[in-house]
Amino acid sequence: MRTNADRRALVAAALAALAVATGPVRAQAWPVRPIRIVVNFPPGGAADQIARVIAQPLQETLGQPVVVENRAGSGGNLGGDVVAKSAPDGYTLLMSSGGMVSVNPHIYARMPFNPAKDLVPVAAAARVLVFLVVRPEHPATDARAFLADLKAHPGKRSFGSPGNGSSPHLAAEMLKAQAGVFAVHVPYRGAAPALTDLMGGQLDFLFDPGIALGHVKAGRLRLLAVGSPKRSPLFPEVPTLAEVGLAGFDADTVFGFYAPAGTPPEAVNRLNQEINRILATAPVKERIAALGGEPAPMTTAQFHAKAMEDSERFGAIIRARRIVGD
Repeated sequence: MRTNADRRALVAAALAALAVATGPVRAQAWPVRPIRIVVNFPPGGAADQIARVIAQPLQETLGQPVVVENRAGSGGNLGGDVVAKSAPDGYTLLMSSGGMVSVNPHIYARMPFNPAKDLVPVAAAARVLVFLVVRPEHPATDARAFLADLKAHPGKRSFGSPGNGSSPHLAAEMLKAQAGVFAVHVPYRGAAPALTDLMGGQLDFLFDPGIALGHVKAGRLRLLAVGSPKRSPLFPEVPTLAEVGLAGFDADTVFGFYAPAGTPPEAVNRLNQEINRILATAPVKERIAALGGEPAPMTTAQFHAKAMEDSERFGAIIRARRIVGD
């Protein structure tokens, strides 16, 4: 006859055997529920558009819903903080411009999280160019005339950006420093609101991360120059700023996906492989190209190295211009 102690021992042994049997299955079964992608900028911006164009095929290949959620604010720190403090289980991702990792630590005296420690790189998505755009009625019809206009009207021209320290803001600060001009910066909570005010006449120019290119093609905006080391294949006739006298001008950034530190390597590696595969598909390549960017498939190590390289490059202009966060 079995005693209570015997029964407890049998139950414990059965539970232990069940845990051994189901443990590997659970690990292999990821994902078994919906995945959330937090975009740390408002709807309509480059980060939002890239996240959504990748989310749909990612949902199909993983067999689980992939939901995109916008949490904008504080130069991307608000959304970054949400993800950094989420459970590291592979079900919460961040889509961000490279600025949150390579810029924000330089411009904020205190951050609610440490990007280098609290997040891990998952997959780069796109190299995003910035385009110098004005309204058609702007007196300058080319980049050289634009620079001359700024010099002739110090402090009389204004530009918008997605926020202090964003790549469009840094591009404008690089231009101001190299050209020896001054214009008033108006920070917004994303690229889309800044574009709206440019179109409405509240701003004189901005560096656009690609969302204005439809307006350029329709003649509603004028593209003067590209803030990249090479010309855009979409507008091969438009010069780079380096070509009009601003030597070495490069304000490109890499947008990509991150996860909370401690996320299982199996989930990170699977996501990296799937996202890189998706980046090679025609619809995604076309959508990123429409933003003026280019797909940027990388390993997680390459993505991390790129962020560190950008941190050095942008950190120099931030210190020189004494840029601080909102």
